[in-house]
Order: sequence, then structure tokens, then C-alpha cells
Amino acid sequence: MTKIHPTAIIDATATVAGSAEIGPYCVIGPEVDIGPGCILHDHVTVQSETRLGADNVIYPYSVIGADPQDRKFHGERALCVIGDRNQIREHVTVHRGTANGGGSTVIGSDNLIMVAVHIAHDCMVGDHVTIANQVMLAGHVVVEDYANIGGGVGVHHFATIGECSFVGAMARIPKDVPPYMIVEGNPAEVRAVNTIALSRRAFPVEDIEAIKDAFKRLYRKNGPPMSDKLDQLRAEYPRIEAIAKLCAALEATAEGVHGRAREVERTDDKRSCETEVLVRPIALVPAAGGRRVES
Repeated sequence: MTKIHPTAIIDATATVAGSAEIGPYCVIGPEVDIGPGCILHDHVTVQSETRLGADNVIYPYSVIGADPQDRKFHGERALCVIGDRNQIREHVTVHRGTANGGGSTVIGSDNLIMVAVHIAHDCMVGDHVTIANQVMLAGHVVVEDYANIGGGVGVHHFATIGECSFVGAMARIPKDVPPYMIVEGNPAEVRAVNTIALSRRAFPVEDIEAIKDAFKRLYRKNGPPMSDKLDQLRAEYPRIEAIAKLCAALEATAEGVHGRAREVERTDDKRSCETEVLVRPIALVPAAGGRRVES
């Protein structure tokens, strides 16, 4: 049976799974789907048009699925979609998408999002990501799987934080962060290979050594233009997927705007947004006060 504290306020159009727990003074707005095993501690707000998968834990004073902080947002349908087994700590804010940015803010699974993190409209966060306290992700940011972002980092809109990368605390990130690299300082620069993350993910030794070699050639040695270095790396390591991904990411960044590959996708019109989201099938029964809970 769903555990809903009597002080919680739940919109009649919201859906709460039978094994979910809704704590004191939570507010769940319209068209919200709370999945099985989710725990919302006290004073959590899930504003509207949000889907939570299974076994997410959200701590006090977080606001999920809020209206975007974007002057181009005019109340159109926009979504926030969150996967499974995420830990979302106190005072986190996650805003829904916008019509101008695809209509959805998406967070994957198995992420740790620490205190006072802000995830803006149209962001996409992958799986197994760690985001430390007070990180600010501007709109349209992509954070790839297994990335780790240190406390107080500010990420420019449309930037990409690459797979298995590490961003040092307090850095300002105006450009894409390459996969597998450590980026620190202000201005932020690539400092080293994130060998700890690669080892934890059981990358083959051969792959790690190839990435180290790529780092030295790309960031520590003079010589031919970057494009020639990338061609050489592909030719020497044709079977190593990580080298192919690194080279592709760097090429995309170079072809982007101001060091951000995704900036070329930017549009500033007000196109309507019709985003289809797969919602798990559930059997509904009426609950007290018009709430719907999973049987």
C-alpha cells in the first residue's frame, strides 16, 4: 500500500505507485507519475508533467519539474523525465524542457545529485553521473555517462561534459569537456587523463595507455595541426573505441560555436513542442481525495 503522509498534497491527475512513499508536506502537481519504490522525503515539490522511474530517493526542499527559467517559455507542454535509482539530495532544482529545446529535460539512472545542484531546462544527464554540491548546469547541457563534476562548477549552456570525464571544483566550463579527461582551473583546461574512472570501469590496460598517448599528443606536444593528430590517432588505434570517441568529440567541438559542439543546434524560434514520452502501463484505482495510486 502506498505510504502517503496526510499533510501531502497530490493533484488528482497525478499517479503514485503502490510501493512509493510520500513524506510530510510534499506537493505533487498535475500529470506527475511517481514510480515504484520512490521515496520523497518531507517538503519535496514535483511541480508538473514529470515522470519518476523506480527507486528514486528525493530529499527535502528539492523542486523537480518546475517551469523553465527561460524568456522563450510561454507555458507550452514540456516534460521532465527521470530514470531509476537516482539519489537527489536537498535543495536540488530540476526544470522541465522548452519547445525551443526539444521539450524535455532528461536524467538517466544511478546518478548522485548532491545538495543545491541546479539542472536547467532541456539538459540531458546520462547514467552513473556524480554532480557535487551547488553545481549549475545551464540550459541544453549534456552530461555523458560516468562523468564527475566537482562542487561549485558552472557549466555554460549547450556545453557537453564527456563520458568518464572529471571537472574540478569551482571551475567555469564555457566549452565542451572531452571524454576521459580531467579539466580544472579558471579558465578551465585539460590537465590529465581520468585514469581512476577508467580503471573503475574496467577499461583494458591497452585502451588506457592509448588514451594517455592521445593526451600527450593532443595537449602536451607541439607539431602538426589538431586535425592531423586526430587522423594519426585513428590510424594507429583503429580498434580502440575510446580513441574513436575522443577524436569524434574533439572534431565536433572544433566544428561547433565557441568550443561547444551542440551550439550549432541552437534555435531561437518558438516552435510548438509535441514530445512523446513512454510511460509505463499501470493499473489505477481511486484514492482518498481524488488521488490515483497503483493497485
